[in-house]
Amino acid sequence: MPATKDRTSRNRAASRTTRSFSLWREVLTAYAAPAVMAGTAGVVTGQQDLAVAACTSIAGTSAVVAFLVGTWLRHGGQPRPWTTAMPRVALTAVLAITAAGSAALLGWFSGQWLPAHSPIPATPWLERLRIDLPVSAALATTVVTLRWRSTTTTPPA
Repeated sequence: MPATKDRTSRNRAASRTTRSFSLWREVLTAYAAPAVMAGTAGVVTGQQDLAVAACTSIAGTSAVVAFLVGTWLRHGGQPRPWTTAMPRVALTAVLAITAAGSAALLGWFSGQWLPAHSPIPATPWLERLRIDLPVSAALATTVVTLRWRSTTTTPPA
């Protein structure tokens, strides 16, 4: 049996290639992760509405937000200078708050305003959107921003 070389962690780290930001992978993960987690929680706790929402409003919102934020961050392969110059935590906070605020407005619109001003009846499913949309948007934005930022290099000062 031939002897194998024992590589140190430094050699292994150097031999690994840096994974680039792949939007389709981020969108797929943004859909699958909350669908599995919230769906499992819904099944285990016996909340059928949570199990259904896991694959619809929760995972769907996460995937859409991941696509929109990822596309905006990539900016055609040339990131905006301020997105790479700003500290990672600050950039993540700004984008997550913006996405959550926008999703909260959309959740309010679909849960409150739409039934009051259209023939669409108010249902518990529409009421869930007031919570599902902003939480999903904030989580998806945070994950995508941190992953994108880890693949970019900060410009020299």
